[in-house]
Amino acid sequence: MEIFPNVHHIPNIVANPYLLIDPDGLTLIDAGLPGSHRKILRYMARLGYVPKELKRILITHADFDHVGGLAALKSATGARIFASPVEAQAMAEGHASRPLKPRRRITKVLFDQMAGLFKPTIVPAEELLSDGQTLPVLGGLRVLATPGHTPGHVSFFFPSGAILFCGDSIVSEETGLRGSRGANNWDQIKSDESVRKQAAIGARIVCSGHGPVVMDADGKFPQD
Repeated sequence: MEIFPNVHHIPNIVANPYLLIDPDGLTLIDAGLPGSHRKILRYMARLGYVPKELKRILITHADFDHVGGLAALKSATGARIFASPVEAQAMAEGHASRPLKPRRRITKVLFDQMAGLFKPTIVPAEELLSDGQTLPVLGGLRVLATPGHTPGHVSFFFPSGAILFCGDSIVSEETGLRGSRGANNWDQIKSDESVRKQAAIGARIVCSGHGPVVMDADGKFPQD
């Protein structure tokens, strides 16, 4: 689904991936669960693109639902992988960048079982991202350090379209936007700080890792 000229949300994939189109090639934000590469490549084909035209894959963070499809996409396309240093290290070691902290024992058991079943394939990043960096995507895509959900989580801001790609630092819901919280958060204080940072940049469209795209984000960011 095109949400803005040259900006697409690829539907029906856990952990929303976004496809950005430039004359010299394509950029993908996040890679979904294992098997998601098939839907991503089919979506590209419907737009008239072959796998080798995917030049970059930008990773917001190393959780399994965002990097599970990464190895297959890398193999099919040869795209260069970008991530922050902390998340890149986790990806290279094949695990999440922080331990989960369930409050209940039964939840911990379930998390441990899931971690055993769904272990990401080791995929190194070729490019390391830093806060304030501008990538040559859509005329300038800004990297924002947004730690909290994970220690090295990053978001991306497209100023010309006022579009924020926020990964899991912000969740979109029918009632609006909320910051990440709960057992899968690394640091709640930093998470709240990252939400305030993103609320201040003037985004009008918010593309989160989970939930619908918010097309009119003014006044929908958390106020506390």
